[in-house]
Amino acid sequence: MAWEEWEQLKAEAAQKAAARTRLNQVDPSTGPGADGDLVVHDAELGQLGGIAYRLRDRLRKDSDHAREATFGAAVELSNEGLDIGAALTELHDAWNSKSRTLVDACGHISNHLDFTRAQHKKDDDKVATSVSASAIDKYMK
Repeated sequence: MAWEEWEQLKAEAAQKAAARTRLNQVDPSTGPGADGDLVVHDAELGQLGGIAYRLRDRLRKDSDHAREATFGAAVELSNEGLDIGAALTELHDAWNSKSRTLVDACGHISNHLDFTRAQHKKDDDKVATSVSASAIDKYMK
């Protein structure tokens, strides 16, 4: 393949890529985050983490109540010889699995937000000490 042919193929590929469907979007120079700075407010992260933690506890308690009631009904129906008891047991198992997954997800969100708060604090402290140290070095030379 000659160099000219390679350049022509690259140009054709670029034209095809430009002609593809694109999603509508806000002009990158406007809107939140237009200046490219990442802003994290510690209080907001703390509130969100608290909400996720409380949701986790509430889901754990309330979903367990429903699980117990469903299992009790499934056992009674099965003892009466009704096939719906087996179906309700299946529903119980699925409910138990899905509710545990949701409770775990809320716990992960809460933990991640706590970690993020701590990590940003460390990063801010590191930047503050390195800036002040570099300012001292500048005047010492």
